[in-house]
Amino acid sequence: QVQLIESGGGLVQAGGDLRLSCAASGRTINNYWMGWFRQAPGKEREFVGSINWSSNTPYYSDSVKGRFTISRDNAKNTVHLLKNNVKPEDTAVYYCAASRIWSASERAYEYWGQGTQVTVSS
Repeated sequence: QVQLIESGGGLVQAGGDLRLSCAASGRTINNYWMGWFRQAPGKEREFVGSINWSSNTPYYSDSVKGRFTISRDNAKNTVHLLKNNVKPEDTAVYYCAASRIWSASERAYEYWGQGTQVTVSS
């Protein structure tokens, strides 16, 4: 069993920074890819990117490449999602998820956090 708990959401002013964390627990967590998704109001859930615990190379969706940064802290079993200069269109519920394989499809992800709301005010 894997448990994921996101934190760091809330109200952010446009132009500010977004920093989300996902604390992962479970005996086999190191076998999983950790992905970030987001779902804006009225839109489908969108893959942002993913990283695994052994590689320091994150992978990003082409639509967000260059705008987000994913990192990991193995000692704390935590992954982070960073974005500078947020805009109102970054308003969404952000989710972290765990998959045994690399995938940009949410169907591949077995475990999900509860999601954290990020609202960017203009």
